Amino acid sequence: VLSAQTMFPVLSPDEMAGHYEENDISTLVRQGRLTGPSGAWAKIAARVANIPEYQSLFEAAYPDIKAGRALDFTDISNAVAAFMTVEFRSDSAPFDAYLRGTAELAPASQRGMEFFYGQGGCSNCHAGPFMTDHDFHAMGTPQLGPGKGERFERHQRDIGRMRVTNRPEDMFAFRTASLRNVTLTAPYGHAGGHLDLGDFLKFHADPKQQLRRYEPQGLLPPLQDSKDDWGPLKNGQDFPAIAAAVTAPAVTLSAQTLDELLAFLGSLEDPIAKAGGAMGIPAHVPSGLAIDR
Repeated sequence: VLSAQTMFPVLSPDEMAGHYEENDISTLVRQGRLTGPSGAWAKIAARVANIPEYQSLFEAAYPDIKAGRALDFTDISNAVAAFMTVEFRSDSAPFDAYLRGTAELAPASQRGMEFFYGQGGCSNCHAGPFMTDHDFHAMGTPQLGPGKGERFERHQRDIGRMRVTNRPEDMFAFRTASLRNVTLTAPYGHAGGHLDLGDFLKFHADPKQQLRRYEPQGLLPPLQDSKDDWGPLKNGQDFPAIAAAVTAPAVTLSAQTLDELLAFLGSLEDPIAKAGGAMGIPAHVPSGLAIDR
């Protein structure tokens, strides 16, 4: 599954491929030529193979490539998947030690956990080892940015799962996010409308009321000639529809409970993730591209 997931971002105009007039890969994607010896995936693989250090690394990993087989994009996707399996594994957080019976949680974290699995009802959605039910729910989080639609559509809304299922009950429903390392992954909410985790939790406890009081935060730099990032919240139709889609009951969240809940969420933070991953950031990459540190 991980290997398959790595194959699609390179073809997405919104992620890595770019506009179809910008480069030969995006042109092939626009033409629908993805597979085969002259398709987009093959062209990307050829680019990688033309970088000597990458070619040597793949020859070391795959004996048949060393023997003369051409590098295929599936070799690249399998390598990326193997890297992700190691680099982003998170199962050594304090909460994991607690579950294994090798350590106790701090008192505040313990109380936060009891609220999480009890009165707060958080585990109704954030369940299991990954702290998610992998299902879709309408949370009423503020929307920002260009939205999600077809090229001919001019709106800025993202109607969530309904765009796939066409079922009204899926309006503004999005997949439950994992809470692993959540303290390290700001901003928060589906579109990233909150910079602070505590502020988001207060919003999430009663989204129907909080949405009315929400003040747009300075998340993005102003861009000349761009659409208003906060269009969906100013739209007379979208704003009440986002709130109406919420079905979960409001939760009372005192200042003390909030602090304890934050302490528990902190116990989901893996020290390896905080350090930048199991393998860490390399000094350089074979392509010679700059590395963001």
